[in-house]
Amino acid sequence: MNAGLARSQPRIRIPARIAGSGAAIPARVVTNAELSRTVDTSDAWIVQRTGIRQRYIIGEGQSLLSLSVEAGRQALQSAQLAPGDLGMAIVATMSPQMLTPSTAARLVDQLGATPAGAVDIGAACSGFVYALNMAAGLIATGAMNNILVVGAEVLSQTVDWSDRRTCVLFGDGAAAVVLSADSSPNQGCIHQSMYSNGAGWRDLYCPRTNQDIPENDAIFSGKLNTLQMNGREIYRFAVSTLEQTILDAVEAAGVELDQLKAILVHQSNARIIEGAARRLGLTDDRIYVNIDRFGNTAAASVPLCFHELRCAGRLVEGDLVLFVALGGGLTWATSLWRL
Repeated sequence: MNAGLARSQPRIRIPARIAGSGAAIPARVVTNAELSRTVDTSDAWIVQRTGIRQRYIIGEGQSLLSLSVEAGRQALQSAQLAPGDLGMAIVATMSPQMLTPSTAARLVDQLGATPAGAVDIGAACSGFVYALNMAAGLIATGAMNNILVVGAEVLSQTVDWSDRRTCVLFGDGAAAVVLSADSSPNQGCIHQSMYSNGAGWRDLYCPRTNQDIPENDAIFSGKLNTLQMNGREIYRFAVSTLEQTILDAVEAAGVELDQLKAILVHQSNARIIEGAARRLGLTDDRIYVNIDRFGNTAAASVPLCFHELRCAGRLVEGDLVLFVALGGGLTWATSLWRL
């Protein structure tokens, strides 16, 4: 075929819809009061600075894989699909079950979805939104009809429980959605963005060896293979980026802010989210907050928000929903959908 002729033909874009969702939460609840018995902190101190009151932590027999499988099964049931209908599973996580094989490959196996494609992606707290965008793109090309997207974390295994800067923040959990090809041109992802600034990696990292520790580093706790975070700089990054990222997304999509039914923001800090909501003039029912119950679940936080709102009947077909996340890397991303 003549190359020029191929380029002149119209592109085919197949819309995707979010057909189902699911979530898996560990049984064990760790309150602020419990943490205050092992580190120098208090419930009042944590709530004032983060908005967090409790978090969930995996127990005996639970793992990133088991949480992913449960969330995936629920999402498939919600979408009224069989595992064999899946073309791919994408797991967004910064705490994979193992370096290899991917958690996604084992997830596909345990769901009974073989030989669906499988891949893990690591974009820290932005991971689920990255994965959602990638899955929508695959469906748009016609490559696949149904894709399972999971955000899952067991950050309890990478937190230094003697470091109050991080141990009070993070929780475990998983949530998932199923994207399906759809014939309606009015549904699906109408705008997406993905960004990074690797120069900021030193403010949130997990070193494996001493060579991974930045020169003149002032935040290293002394324990390898645990999360190290410069809370002041991460807070500054989030405050300066979140509001503008939301405004950029609605402008690029050609919609107004007040047309959005919900903005689902990564749950990093309630003060950051509430501050952005005030400056944007958003009411509490428009920008969802659940960090008080779950803590920061990184890649799982945005899909947990979506699943809770969907199950509560607060999101219906035709609603405009903006997914927004910022995280280590540094990374940030948006995904605007008409449900």
